[in-house]
Amino acid sequence: MRRPRISTNLALSADGKITSVEGRSADWTSREDFLRLLELRKNADALLIGRGTLEADRMTMTVPDSESQPLRCIVSRSGALDPEHPVFAKAGGDIHLLVTGDLPAGPPPAVAARVTLHRGTLTGFLEKLARDHGVERLHCEGGGQLIRELAALDVIDDFHVTLAAHTLFGGRDARTATGVPGDFLPESLAFEVSHFEPLAAAGECFVTYTRRR
Repeated sequence: MRRPRISTNLALSADGKITSVEGRSADWTSREDFLRLLELRKNADALLIGRGTLEADRMTMTVPDSESQPLRCIVSRSGALDPEHPVFAKAGGDIHLLVTGDLPAGPPPAVAARVTLHRGTLTGFLEKLARDHGVERLHCEGGGQLIRELAALDVIDDFHVTLAAHTLFGGRDARTATGVPGDFLPESLAFEVSHFEPLAAAGECFVTYTRRR
């Protein structure tokens, strides 16, 4: 399988959650964590995000003050995006929408006119990004369900995480790095620490795990 090098980025609470039960997932970590997020974006040819996270966080998927903007790739089963979402109002990289479901309607016309539409599997989309769009580095910003799909395919090369010791979310249904707790991945995946940066003043630690193949 020809594909880009794939990285992911998440913040984990002290109990291993990425959101509260209510889905709170933005603005709970430090400014240093936000700046790190932007730096990771800057080093990517394309960004990847699930529709739920895009809508919950109202993300524009851009890099401030940069002439070069990564492609903005959204994964959705139905393609039912909000035409008024900020991602369509903010200038940035071209928007690519992958619709993985079988619904024939697809995105509404107001959305379809502003995206490059793809239908099919996540695997096929990754191959197309590498083959047709020259994407060598793809960076995924969530959510947990999409990251779980990438992990199940064993295509995550670098797993960036902010360990936020200052926050406890709790709750059985609060999402983890691979979605709501449920079935395990098909097999174990071995990663090793390639970067470790504690920030005691912020109560956080930046860690990068790299897949050992």
